[in-house]
This record gives sequence, structure tokens and C-alpha cells, in this order.
Amino acid sequence: MHTEFREADSANEIRALMAFDRRVFSPSDRFDSQTWRECRAFWLLLRGKRVGCCAFAENVDFTEDQSADGTNVATPGSLYIMTTGILQEHRGKGLGSLMKAWQISYARCHGFTKIVTNMRQSNTAVIALNKTYGFTRKRISPRYYRDPDEPTIVMERRL
Repeated sequence: MHTEFREADSANEIRALMAFDRRVFSPSDRFDSQTWRECRAFWLLLRGKRVGCCAFAENVDFTEDQSADGTNVATPGSLYIMTTGILQEHRGKGLGSLMKAWQISYARCHGFTKIVTNMRQSNTAVIALNKTYGFTRKRISPRYYRDPDEPTIVMERRL
């Protein structure tokens, strides 16, 4: 299986990132164009085809940890995984595990000391995958998601 990770050019690939989001996530879980511009996004390519995507915010924690003006609180050394998605037709082939291992490697290579991520409480597959890679539950935040209303599980891994 020939795979590679390639950084997305957020300025020029907004439409592609948003189209990928539409294929993977429900409407209430998708990013708007401004969010895509503010993050650092990476494609997972399988034989040159985009099959996965993830995005980071560097030196911040989970987005609920915000200052009074609504901006993310600077948290030096923290890598926030904002999103991780694999196209439905490519799930169950180990690509999620490959991406999680790559995310941890990315964090280590760039000097981060912890990784934080969050997901719907009902997303038991991703919760289990994160646990496999050493993430632990930090907290549950109620009513984070809408359509349907659901808590988010915030997980963290120290490096």
C-alpha cells in the first residue's frame, strides 16, 4: 500500500478541504472556510488519491479553553488535532491507525509535549483508537455538538 502525507495549501485548497469535509462529516461537524484557513491541514494520499485528512492547531489546547475574547488560549507545546477523517470507502483498512501514528510522529518531530483531541461521545471507534495510542480521557464537555446534541470527549496524550 503506497501512502504519503502531504500538507494542504490551505489558501488554495479551501474548496477541496471543504468538499472532503462534506464527504466525511455531517453538516454540523464540518469546518467553515475561515477555520480551514487558520489550521494546518494534511492530506493522507493512497496511491496519489486523497483518502484522508487531518488538521492541527499548534500551541493551543482544546477550543473550549478560550480567553474572554473567544480566542484560543496559547498553550506552548500543545498540538490540538482539530479533525481527522477517512473516506467511508477506505475505512477498516488500517488507515486511521496509520494516520494516528503519523500524528504522534508529527508532534514529536516538531517538539510538542502533548496532543489534545476531541470527538463525539458516540464515536466509540475513534475513542478506542485513541486509547490504543496512549490517549486518556481529559474530560467530557456536554452539548458541544449539535444535530444531534451530544457531548464531546476530550482526550490527551503526553509525549
